[in-house]
Amino acid sequence: MDFRLTEDQQLMVQAVRELMESESWEPYFAQCDAAHEYPQRWVAALCELGVDTILLPEEHGGLDAGWTTVAAVWEELGRLGAPTYVLYQLPTLRTVLEVGTPEQIERILSYVGTGRQIWNFAMTEPGAGSSFAAMSTTYTRRDGKVYLNGHKTFITSSLGVDQLVVMARDADDMDQYTEWFVDLSLPGITREPLDKLGLRMDSCCEIYFDQVELREEDRFGGEGQGFARTVADFDLERFLVAACDYGWALCAFEDAVRYANQREQGGQAIGRYQLVQDKIARMRIALTTMRAMVYETAWKADNGLLGKGDASMAKLYCTQAAAQVVDDAIQVLGGIAVTGAHRVARFYRDLRVERISGGTDEMMVLTVARAALKEYR
Repeated sequence: MDFRLTEDQQLMVQAVRELMESESWEPYFAQCDAAHEYPQRWVAALCELGVDTILLPEEHGGLDAGWTTVAAVWEELGRLGAPTYVLYQLPTLRTVLEVGTPEQIERILSYVGTGRQIWNFAMTEPGAGSSFAAMSTTYTRRDGKVYLNGHKTFITSSLGVDQLVVMARDADDMDQYTEWFVDLSLPGITREPLDKLGLRMDSCCEIYFDQVELREEDRFGGEGQGFARTVADFDLERFLVAACDYGWALCAFEDAVRYANQREQGGQAIGRYQLVQDKIARMRIALTTMRAMVYETAWKADNGLLGKGDASMAKLYCTQAAAQVVDDAIQVLGGIAVTGAHRVARFYRDLRVERISGGTDEMMVLTVARAALKEYR
């Protein structure tokens, strides 16, 4: 495997680096984080560079550049302190091209280039997280219409998007899981925002559906195919989490090592002390492993070789390893990391949420282990 970037990938990385260096974005990020606001101005600037079209096919105005390009861009943005978690929706736009109706495709693609939040998927419920068997949201057909009823929770981006793809069960056949493309301006929908420990630039809501009237043409994908379609998207989501967390860890490491070379204690830079060097060495080793795992996962995906547990393994390792790197970076930075609004403290909060969002650590363990066991039957 050759992880050297192509000329086009290098140009994209250079473009996002120049954007990040064009102004001091950190005060803007800190402001958005404190106010729980989506950083649309920054995302819009990225969209001008085509970041929202990396995985879109060329016939739809995209770059069709693959997961390795995503990895390279996410690495550079993360290294410069950007909240790449708010970009998770952008690489998923290809999904609507694969299963959406012409009307749904036109609506979603109309957002490309705007920097606005576009859509997300609603599956989790108070009694149904990783297990769909306990899902209670249902749809019922009556008089030529479809009526959606239920309660979804912890739905990311749900305060900022105009539409959600909602997983529900057929009230007349609970073994049928179908997704519906739901306009959130419809009557009968209530959104209640939730506060979060981290990832605060992206909203999270409880959502209630009370006799929400839909049309048959609002179905997203085939009847009864909601579960299979959702599972197919898990790998991309988990890869994006891994790439995001690796980038933050790299940023925290670089901040800490620069500080260790400058901060003096006892007449010498603290980087000269062996206990600090131990942390730096362990951080460097973890970062090297994270990068190799992220790029190998991307390479496999781009070459049709991605295994069932690969993306889950990357997410599991990178979320945990990045959390340790950031924790060690805070220890090296000392007081400046835990006072004020240092970006490393933001990473610390965000990373704790990452071990739950997109699939918990425990579910990643099960996915990786089951894939390994199946391989050696």
